[in-house]
Amino acid sequence: MITSDTLGVDVSRETLDRLNLYLALLNKWNPRINLVARNTLGEAIHRHFADSAQLTMIRISCRGSWVDIGSGGGFPGLVVGIILAEKSPDTSLNLIESDTRKATFLRHVIRETGLSAKVYSDRIESCSPQLADILSARALAPLPKLLGFAHRHLAKGGTALLMKGESWGKEVEEAQAEWQFSCTPHTSKTNPNAVVLEIGDLVHV
Repeated sequence: MITSDTLGVDVSRETLDRLNLYLALLNKWNPRINLVARNTLGEAIHRHFADSAQLTMIRISCRGSWVDIGSGGGFPGLVVGIILAEKSPDTSLNLIESDTRKATFLRHVIRETGLSAKVYSDRIESCSPQLADILSARALAPLPKLLGFAHRHLAKGGTALLMKGESWGKEVEEAQAEWQFSCTPHTSKTNPNAVVLEIGDLVHV
């Protein structure tokens, strides 16, 4: 069961109920759709929910729109959305996921949890620019390509929160050949070798 302690974020009982319903739906749907790797399902609270929730510790509120790209099974986007429904209720949430089966799952979770969010079942590079104040992504693509997606969908002055593994330093160096950007790495709360890259001032070279 997800608690504030296991999540790593202090949230209300209503938010925990929503997250636990989401966890139950993930367990029910995953054998059919493979939303997350099967060998991580037993550790989903730590590997997926707490990992996603840490983004709200970097940005606890967003006055405009939060867009999650390549949402897959909803990590980090749906976890962030459920927490922000309590912490920052004026934030609008959009998720982009090209796989129609996964998009169907995302819409089902949104309906069942009563979350206010929209899912675009389209390719990231084809979806109309979202003008996001905050853009998030997890385990999606190498950083140079990821920054191309961010550049398309971020509003002017927007910030990208990109979850990267232990090779993040090399990826940043490679991305700097194509992009200018500010970058603040936040050590992951769930994996000391991983980071959340807080990226702004993004300009193509």
